Amino acid sequence: MRAVIAEDSVLLRIGLVKVLEMAGFEVAAETGDAEALLAAVEEHRPALALVDVRMPPGFTDEGVRAALMIRQQWPGTAVLLLSQYVEERYAADLLATQSGGIGYLLKQRVADVEEFVDALRRVAAGGTALDPQVVAQLLLRRSGAERPLARLTPRERDVLALMAEGRSNAGIAAELVVGDSAVAKHINNIFAKLDLPPADGDHRRVLAVLRFLEGGS
Repeated sequence: MRAVIAEDSVLLRIGLVKVLEMAGFEVAAETGDAEALLAAVEEHRPALALVDVRMPPGFTDEGVRAALMIRQQWPGTAVLLLSQYVEERYAADLLATQSGGIGYLLKQRVADVEEFVDALRRVAAGGTALDPQVVAQLLLRRSGAERPLARLTPRERDVLALMAEGRSNAGIAAELVVGDSAVAKHINNIFAKLDLPPADGDHRRVLAVLRFLEGGS
């Protein structure tokens, strides 16, 4: 699978190239700004774009705006945002655009190569990967909202938070020290309480995460 990287730090960019190549990706382009990123995506149509949130010239939200444009113009390209700090608004903005192939991680996660590679592959395959620190802040901020999320039990909230991180049922079961059947039951309850009936064209797991990010609206 082809990938492009947009990161203004040369040293980190070199490291990301090595990690992606090790994971089996072909790095078609590496850039240091959002404008070059968009040009690279248009030229190479990669499976994955790995994008820094803050890039030249303003070092504010250039990467996020470029990521949103990629999702709109080239929906076949998955996007994984990297950030130095927890900026939950950016995660919500990006994840609300599509139902899969999206992620938001802190740069410190790159140090755990195995976990980072797993997130890369999951996002490229159409899944989600959300940093646990972002999940924790979103859950704390919205825990009192009188919205569909308020219908969930504490355990169901735990399961949904782990789903938002991109964990599989087996991964959730291991984290919570419960059986796979218990996790499946909790997830079905979450779908029901968030008004997500079965539908051929919808990925209910991702839609549940989007409801979580949007505060259950």
